[in-house]
Amino acid sequence: MGSTIVLAVTLMMLVFAGTWAVSLRIRNYALLDVAFSYGLVLLVPLYLQQGGMAGMRAIAFSVVALVWSVRLGTYILARVIRHHPEEDVRYQKLRERWNGPLMFLLFFEMQALLVVLFSLPVFLAVYDPAPGIRMGEIVGLSITLLGILGETVADLQMAAFKKTVANRVEVCQRGLWRFSRHPNYFFESLVWVGFFVASLSLPYGWLTAICPLLMIYFLFQVTGIPLTEEFAVRSKGDAYRAYQRTTSVFVPWFRKSG
Repeated sequence: MGSTIVLAVTLMMLVFAGTWAVSLRIRNYALLDVAFSYGLVLLVPLYLQQGGMAGMRAIAFSVVALVWSVRLGTYILARVIRHHPEEDVRYQKLRERWNGPLMFLLFFEMQALLVVLFSLPVFLAVYDPAPGIRMGEIVGLSITLLGILGETVADLQMAAFKKTVANRVEVCQRGLWRFSRHPNYFFESLVWVGFFVASLSLPYGWLTAICPLLMIYFLFQVTGIPLTEEFAVRSKGDAYRAYQRTTSVFVPWFRKSG
């Protein structure tokens, strides 16, 4: 097991170093999000090959993880291509704070380690020798699939809104966005809550609690909600402030009166 983790870390550090080099050349660090999302596409086959487990549990965890990885990675890649050479506002902010590309290389390699950490549910499932699949694992993976579905719907609703919006100051309040200012982030967190629930019956499965906790921390304190809200207020002004007063920030909920 230890050698597999070493291989996984080495692979991800090489991939993210390569992504950094390409990002530096095209002057768009948003490729980091693509690499992070696609990371499990590389790690899941590695775990299956190294672990030698092809039972129902390993297959179930692997398929769900690959669905999440391919769906999100493809969505973000399409967004990066569509907006290039304009860079995501988060990385524009980081450029203002950090002096030179070497800080970004360090940041990219830290993300490589995080990908390995977020792959822990699949890793533990592949190395669990118990036969069959447990009810708790089915429940947890069902929660994860619900999260993937909800995030997909939220992304599609936002994309449809942007195609028909009359001007840049309008705020999307369609579908899930009527009940949460960040339904995509909520359902992304649900993905990792589901993986944690599914992992509880695995040996050392409690360690996967770090996945939803880290995701929620990143969304609320780092580059998720704070920067998104700051940019939305700056670009949409009073329209977004009114949206903030009436709509839940995270968990989809009934609207307040304005």
